[in-house]
Amino acid sequence: MTTRTQTATSSARPKRRGKRLLGFILPVALLALWQLVTALRVFEPSQLPPPIEVLTAARDLAKSGQLAIHIGASVGRVLVGFAIGTGLAILLGLAVGLSRQIEAFVNPTIQAVRAIPSLAWVPLLILWMGIDEAPKITLVAIGAFFPIYTNLTAGIRQIDRKLIEAGLAYGMRGLVLAHEVLLPAALPSLLTGLRAGLAQGWLFLVAAELIAASRGLGFLLIDSQNTGRADIIVFSIVALALLGKLSDSLLHLLERWLLRWNDTYQPDR
Repeated sequence: MTTRTQTATSSARPKRRGKRLLGFILPVALLALWQLVTALRVFEPSQLPPPIEVLTAARDLAKSGQLAIHIGASVGRVLVGFAIGTGLAILLGLAVGLSRQIEAFVNPTIQAVRAIPSLAWVPLLILWMGIDEAPKITLVAIGAFFPIYTNLTAGIRQIDRKLIEAGLAYGMRGLVLAHEVLLPAALPSLLTGLRAGLAQGWLFLVAAELIAASRGLGFLLIDSQNTGRADIIVFSIVALALLGKLSDSLLHLLERWLLRWNDTYQPDR
């Protein structure tokens, strides 16, 4: 039995490596297309600089120390805002899961507020909180809140009724029921919401850094537009994409570890 398990594990490793390599094919193809488009002058360098110019701009920013400052500011805002949005979404999602009355009271308003575009929040948050870090972090938290709340409440509504009845039969109520039954049973939906919420947090970050920011990738993007630096504009976009992918990959690893017990369908091809 042990030999068979080891053989199956060793044969699965090349497949996993092959799947990882597949993920690099499209980015490499897009990079080649980018190089081709710039070489053929489909766009002027002032509109779309070649990859080497973007790499040079990134290297210059790194040498001056500005790159670390901008990335650190953006990552810090996303992490703090994501943590706040996650905490509020879980608390409210569990409350809605425990009570139909609470759901009827808050859900219509939440769904209406959810439709407000990110930029529409900017002037209001400036009026309320000024131009320091608070409105920026609040905007990221708003962006992260809604996907997490929506996925968690949907997951709770899909829990097998017998699980909840068993918890009630054992005397579980309120927070105990939420902690012991609702949250573990809705964990797959919650983790999906966390990944969507983190992605939304990065999307809201650029709008957040319009609020009188002096550092951050969103600020770098807008500042480069004002100075006509297309190379830094493209680099800022690529950096946001890479940071978003890195953070999503870390959450995906956490998801796989927390759901290692979950026997779900995984296609071979």
